[in-house]
Amino acid sequence: MQTAPDSGTKIPARNGTSGTKSVLRLEQVEKSFHQRTADAYRALRGVNLEVSAGDFITIVGGNGAGKSTLLNVIAGSILADSGRVKIDETDVTRLPEEDRAAMIGRVFQDPKQGTAPRMTVAENLLLASKRGEPRGFKIAMNESKRQEFRQLLAPLKLGLEDRLDTEIGVLSGGQRQSVALIMATLKNPRLLLLDEHTAALDPKTAHKILDYTANVVAEHRLTAIMITHHLKDALNFGNRMLVMNHGEIAHDFDAAAKSRMTDAQLYTMVGELEDLDRPEV
Repeated sequence: MQTAPDSGTKIPARNGTSGTKSVLRLEQVEKSFHQRTADAYRALRGVNLEVSAGDFITIVGGNGAGKSTLLNVIAGSILADSGRVKIDETDVTRLPEEDRAAMIGRVFQDPKQGTAPRMTVAENLLLASKRGEPRGFKIAMNESKRQEFRQLLAPLKLGLEDRLDTEIGVLSGGQRQSVALIMATLKNPRLLLLDEHTAALDPKTAHKILDYTANVVAEHRLTAIMITHHLKDALNFGNRMLVMNHGEIAHDFDAAAKSRMTDAQLYTMVGELEDLDRPEV
């Protein structure tokens, strides 16, 4: 049974929303780096996780907790050493990143990642609209497409709807990240991965991007996992929160438990976990 967040009791990884189809399942996933050297460490330690359709999960934890490694293993940009990764009950553990791209949308911390800098805003969006289509499949840029892109960009209130022919590379970080988010969600992926996607933005723009993220996830009923270093955002967004430490899911809170937790309690919890000695390799 889920324990109240202020109890200090470790909460094991649990299943997603009861009665809802599983979109992602991790089974005893292990990942180590620099094996057989003095710098060897286990980034993921037997991680078990089930994510149900419609879950919006936030993840917090200190440096080296395994948060980004977890997303990389899910995306396929690095492969697990052992264990299983399943998307819609299909085993994708050994599939490379490009073979998972049709199922996964991703936005990175660096606004420069995920977009083509020498292509225009419209061209980047057109490219994203081809994700998952057969190789050689062509979509023409026409006024109908341009109007569709304007409608997607307008809610951000960053003026991007009037800059379709501007190269991505000359945009501000916030504008570029906004386009990257739209690109990642354009085809309604089975899973949306957000790796501290507002960390490099100014507070005002970050707030806009977070609100837009929440709206898109809700409107399209996406399943999302978001890493954040802002504890308040981890509590305010999503229906579930994971606290990671030393490559393990130390706590797994549902919406009710999250709602009872304060920023101060979460800050203390994360700090206490970081103070624990790292387990032996």
